[in-house]
Amino acid sequence: MSFPHSIVLLGCILFLLSYLLFGEVLRENAYLSRTIEVQENQKVIDTGLYGIVRHPIYFATVFLFISMPLILNSPISFLIMLVYIPIIIQRLKNEEEVLEKELNGYSEYKKKVKYRLIPFIY
Repeated sequence: MSFPHSIVLLGCILFLLSYLLFGEVLRENAYLSRTIEVQENQKVIDTGLYGIVRHPIYFATVFLFISMPLILNSPISFLIMLVYIPIIIQRLKNEEEVLEKELNGYSEYKKKVKYRLIPFIY
């Protein structure tokens, strides 16, 4: 079982776009960290991609990780990678709890930018 060539090509395009988004998020936010924490002098970023969704790094990684099984032409791996979505949703919920408690202005930012992960959806 494999994907049609057009799906593999779509996966390549999705991978490249996701990688570009990932790079843009790294450029916009100097406070990115692997751990959920508020750093000294950290401010809310609400411009660029952060003006569209509150967690653009997760947006980029979701599509980056989903594109990989398409590129590798592995439908089974694609299904397995779908498990990543609920995991990342739980992480961003935990992150928002920390940010609301510890980062000045985050509650106002949440009101301004309604979508957490995917514009007009979630």
